[in-house]
This record gives sequence, C-alpha cells and structure tokens, in this order.
Amino acid sequence: MTKMFINGQSVNALSGKVLDVLSPVDGQKFEEIPRGEKADVDLAVNAANKALDSAWGKTTALERGRLLMKLGEKVLEHHAELAALEARDTGKPMTTAKTDITVLARYFEFYGSAADKIHGLVLPFLDGYTVNVLREPLGVTAHIIPWNYPAQMLGRSIAPALAMGNAVVVKPAEDACLTPIRVAELARDVGFPDGAINIVTGLGEEAGAALSEHPGINFISFTGSNEVGVLIQKAAAKNVIKCVLELGGKSPHVVFGDADLDRAVPIITRGIIANTGQTCTAGSRLIVQKSIYPEIMDRLAKQFAQIKVGTPDMDLDCGPVVNIAQRDRVAYFLKEAEKSGIEMVAQGVLSPGLPKEGYYVTPTLLGNVPANHRCAQEEIFGPVLAAMSFDTEAEGIALANGTDFGLMAAVWTENGGRQQRVSKAIKAGQVYINAFGAGGGVELPFGGVKRSGHGREKGFLALEELSTTKTVINYHG
Repeated sequence: MTKMFINGQSVNALSGKVLDVLSPVDGQKFEEIPRGEKADVDLAVNAANKALDSAWGKTTALERGRLLMKLGEKVLEHHAELAALEARDTGKPMTTAKTDITVLARYFEFYGSAADKIHGLVLPFLDGYTVNVLREPLGVTAHIIPWNYPAQMLGRSIAPALAMGNAVVVKPAEDACLTPIRVAELARDVGFPDGAINIVTGLGEEAGAALSEHPGINFISFTGSNEVGVLIQKAAAKNVIKCVLELGGKSPHVVFGDADLDRAVPIITRGIIANTGQTCTAGSRLIVQKSIYPEIMDRLAKQFAQIKVGTPDMDLDCGPVVNIAQRDRVAYFLKEAEKSGIEMVAQGVLSPGLPKEGYYVTPTLLGNVPANHRCAQEEIFGPVLAAMSFDTEAEGIALANGTDFGLMAAVWTENGGRQQRVSKAIKAGQVYINAFGAGGGVELPFGGVKRSGHGREKGFLALEELSTTKTVINYHG
C-alpha cells in the first residue's frame, strides 16, 4: 500500500480507511491509497504552518533555490522509475510518461534558478523617508491537482510556491496520485525540511473539500472542472484568501486558406490525441476557411485512420482514458453526435487483444459540427475533434470566441497582418500563431479567461501569484 506524506513521514489515514486504485489498462485493482479526511488535512496544514515557523521559514531564497535544483536532479536520477509509475497510474503511453517526468524536473530547475531573483522595490517618496516594497510568501498554500498530468501538475503548482518560501499541502486526484507521493519522498531525501511539502490522498468531497475550506491555508490552486472550481472559489471567499483556477477549455484552431497545411495538419492531430485528449488545452475545435475545408478534412482523415490505441507498454499514439466515468463520457458525446446526424469523418484503431475491462476509446474526427452543438461547446476530455467551416475573418473570430471557455487557441495563416488581428481578437489566455502547445512552455505564463478560470501559472507571473507585497515606510528625518 502507498502511504500519504505528512510532516516528512509516510503515513496512513488516521481512520485507517483506504481507497482502491484501479488500472486504466484492465480495470483491475493494483494498489491502495489512504482515504484521508478532515483530521488528516488538519495534520498536514498544521505541519506546514509549523515548518514556516521553524526550519523552512528560515531557509533563504538561495537555499530554497538550491533545494529545488537538487530535487530536479533527483527526479532525473529516478526518471525511469517515475515514468513507469506515471504510466501505470494513468494509462498513458510510456513516451508520454517519460516526457512528463522530464517536464516535472524542468519545473524544479526553472523555479530553483528563479528563487533568489524576485526582488522588492525602493520607491521615491517624501524627503526624509525611505520606502521599501518587500515581496513575501503567502504562507501555507493548498494545491488540488487533477489526474491527467499528475507529475507535470505537481511541478507546475508547487515549484513556484516553494521558490517563494511557502509551505505546501497537495491533494492529488484519487485516480492518479502515486507519482506526487514518490516525488515528496525524493524531496525529503534532498533535504527539504519536514512540513515544507505535504501530500494528502483521498476523495475530493472529503479531503479536497476539507483542504479548500481550512482556515489555516492562505491560498488555493485548483485545476479541474468548472463545477468544482466554483465550490473552490466559494471556499476561498469564506476565508478571504486568493485562488488560482484553471477550469478547462474548448481550444480552437482557426485555419485560414493560406495556411501551411503540411505543418498544420500533424500539429492539429497531435493537439487532440496527446494524452488521449485528456488535456485542458486540447485543440478540440477545428475552424477552417471554406476554401480549404475539403482538403484539410481529407488530410486529417488519413491521419486519424493511422492513430493507434494501446496499453502503455505498446507505446502507441493513445492509451486508455483514466477511468470508467471518462470512458463513458466520451462514448456519450459520440452518441450525441450520431443522434444529431453529424458526420463521423474518420476514426483511429484499437489494437487487437486489448483487455475488455480497460478504459479504451476510439479517436474520432467529426465534420460539419454545428457551432451550438454540445460537441462544439462542451469539454469532452477525450480524443474527439469537432470541425466546422467559415467564410470571413470576422466569422472565424466569432466561432473561435463562441464558447464559454478561453484557455488556448491557434491561428494558422501566412498573412502577417491577419496573424496580429486575429490573435488579438481571440479571447484566450494563450494564442499560438502557426504552432500549438510548443515545448511544454514552463517559461510561458498560462491561464484562462471567461469560464476557463483566472490567475496565472508558469513563468515568472506564477511567482507573483504565490507571493504578496509589504510596503515599509521608514521616516528617518
């Protein structure tokens, strides 16, 4: 049984309760985790506060950075172990899992090198005064992370928090929490003080709710569904603390008639099948100018027909989705498309002999999807691409902005003026031009607008989100 991690120790839930961990590959139990509850959250938050009052709170920015850099090195030393754990827990292909661990290490490297480079200010003021603006940690920060990228999301969330001197309490998704726990153990090995990093496992409605409502925390970071995000924001409001919410997307590719399709088509395909479509930034809408709609759909159909789905060790294009609920969700949307008479242009291939109890779905390209259809409006969180067409630039922009989401987008055109006009007009936190999701983007500020959430992660802006300022006005005559 895998234990959670509180105050530098691997521990069971105080109640002794456990949760079964099921493999996405075959639906069978392969592990147990503690079913943490409010009492366990209390221990973790208290440990974090104690760390701030002792060793961790006295650790200088330079030393915090060194510890984060050492943790990045330790992650790379254990790369094979962590990748295997990530693939087993989530079902993703081994190549994807290996990439995720590399990116995890990069988060620790990036924020480790930034820890001692966040400076305060000296402000000009009245004669006889010196005014300093200090940048300080918030205190105990809570991080509720999802199951689609447990390793990456751990690094993205806690690395800037630790760099700024906060102590963290993490509640990973019960479907995929083994990698975060192992990373916390590695952090202890490289010298992080007890209580600086705490991991509480359990159900969202129990451990997650208790953490988000806890009066001892000073900040909440949450990535997940819009419905839960609203509850998180209400909990934060009751304690008058800040939260950063990343609540998903319905990201469009807007493809104009002059686009370089040799470049665009493979990237558009990868953008929807990566991690079996279980990505908030998945490019799940394809908005194409009518003059090239037949050509791009023909090219994409050929690409989709070659997509293969298999187990992690097969290391194909897609693995299973994470659980049976997600498998059923994808199936539901495909049935809705069929009932509506939407064209199923092409599908990928399930490898022969896959376990019947596994959570496998078929990558699907849908054509001529009405802009108001559920498949074009709602986040499916699976490898389903909804295509539609437009005539004018204004119509393309209107379609791109025609959902409640605004997380990421791509504009495909060789016209420089159009690149600037359309990227400025699209309402999204990130807009790519002739690219999509390039390089993981640890350095690039990331977050949404509209119902995709608020606040920013990644890059130096994350350090600002995870800190506050104090203005010291000194009269000295």
